[in-house]
Amino acid sequence: MSRSKLVETDFCQANLVGASFQGAIMTQAKLNGANLSQAKMQRAILTKADLGGACLAQADLREATLQFAYMSKSDLSGANLSGANLKGAYLSQANLRGANLCGADLKGAKVTDEQLATAKTNWSTIRPDGSKRLF
Repeated sequence: MSRSKLVETDFCQANLVGASFQGAIMTQAKLNGANLSQAKMQRAILTKADLGGACLAQADLREATLQFAYMSKSDLSGANLSGANLKGAYLSQANLRGANLCGADLKGAKVTDEQLATAKTNWSTIRPDGSKRLF
């Protein structure tokens, strides 16, 4: 499904382990509770998508657009989010352990310092307050 247009598509609770959504347009897609572990989602557009409770462990989300996405209680452990746009994303209680957030933009995102401390960041990671610094 690479480069597909899947706007507002309902994938709630779907088993999408290892699925390929590279460059797919998934604006406002419903992916809550879906299993997207090891999915290939580089450069996918997931603006305002509902990923609440979804499993994205080890998923490749490099340079993905997750602006204003809802990801409360999602499992992003080991996911690659380097260069991703997470502006305004809601990451409350999301598992970020081992996630790669190097170069990601988290400006305005709802996420705690404790969560970010479990992820990999660098000087180009933009924190929710707009600053750049290491933990």
